[in-house]
Amino acid sequence: MDNKSYNPFETAQTQFDNVAEMLDLEQATRDLLRNPQREYHFNIPVRMDDGNVKVFRGFRVLHCDARGPGKGGIRFHPQETINTVRALSMWMTWKTAVVDIPLGGAKGGVICDPHNLSLREQENLCRGWVRQIAKNIGPLSDVPAPDVMTNAQHMLWMLDEFEAIHGARYPGFITGKPVGMGGSLGRTEATGYGVIFTVREALKELEIRPEDTVASVQGFGNVSQYAIQLYQQLGGKVITVSSWDQEDQKGYAFKKKEGVNLKELQDITGHFGGINKEKAKYLGYEVMPGEAWIEQDVDILIPAALENEINRDTVDKISNRVKLIAEGANGPTTLEADKVLQERGIFIIPDFLANAGGVTCSYFEQVQCNMNYYWEKDEVLGKLDTKMTAAFIAVSELARKKKLYMRDAAYVISVDRVAQACKNRGWV
Repeated sequence: MDNKSYNPFETAQTQFDNVAEMLDLEQATRDLLRNPQREYHFNIPVRMDDGNVKVFRGFRVLHCDARGPGKGGIRFHPQETINTVRALSMWMTWKTAVVDIPLGGAKGGVICDPHNLSLREQENLCRGWVRQIAKNIGPLSDVPAPDVMTNAQHMLWMLDEFEAIHGARYPGFITGKPVGMGGSLGRTEATGYGVIFTVREALKELEIRPEDTVASVQGFGNVSQYAIQLYQQLGGKVITVSSWDQEDQKGYAFKKKEGVNLKELQDITGHFGGINKEKAKYLGYEVMPGEAWIEQDVDILIPAALENEINRDTVDKISNRVKLIAEGANGPTTLEADKVLQERGIFIIPDFLANAGGVTCSYFEQVQCNMNYYWEKDEVLGKLDTKMTAAFIAVSELARKKKLYMRDAAYVISVDRVAQACKNRGWV
């Protein structure tokens, strides 16, 4: 995110332009979908614990709501940029469309580092974000959710502030809430499990048994941990994970040839997903530079952290053994690197398909909140499996039928659905 030469929004626009050509979209539709419908930039003054006021910069971008209310998370990150938020809002539009749920795409963010904020300061920041945007978001127009370095507690503070402003209960205003306070069972597992549901289907297509595969995973946050959990349940082995060390301000990769032990790594992991490297060494892990996750001799790579991780400098480090890449993160592969992966014939499960489990379960949470009736976890995860499997099969079948790259096939389906919705509404 902090790579000044990389603009994720330009990447998102170029991806859209390519698909617009494939679909032969009229110019008005291209103009409408190439940029956000609306975006908000605002200052958030926060009274800090020392009595001083610090002003944070916040954003909310709605890319398109032709298919339903905007949907997208709120990131807290010190290198957040408006172009990152714009790109993510566009990718959310395609994500909700590819899994065929009645929502649009949006994204929010605040330039901050929650590692350096007390809980009281984080609460004030959450409530301040809502106060700046409360008139422009809501359960029927734009529904936020957690994202990088935000969690269920942050969402509950935001919900409480929104309800205080509007003087009523609106549990469907925000998703990712704590269970028992309008949150859905299965939501924490949803994104990581969704990644592996698609991996399972891809391996079937490649005629490879999960138990015969080895994987390397980038990141050790919520998505990564649950992806590892389900992948191991299917019989696969993860030999490498990576994480960010807040104290050193750099990443490390942790490797065990016999396979990582998820529980023991979780026991030495901090609140924001950082693995304690000294304790990992004691447990027998090889500690390497953070980028080493991509160099491993494995069958499957799962980038599950930030964007721009598979790029022109790292793509050539990918082992010839790698057969499948499942993009658990948003925008982890640059355009240049994507061409290399396509030429090498590596099977790609594109980000907005692979990691759509989170937004799908967020949709389930909205439905449950609106009904005031909540499902058991098995029902939630069963519905999630059905949705993710159906979406993967639709993309895969189109890719085979039209001889398309998987990313292109996913884009064709999602962009066509959104363009058709805009046309049906009479916008173009």
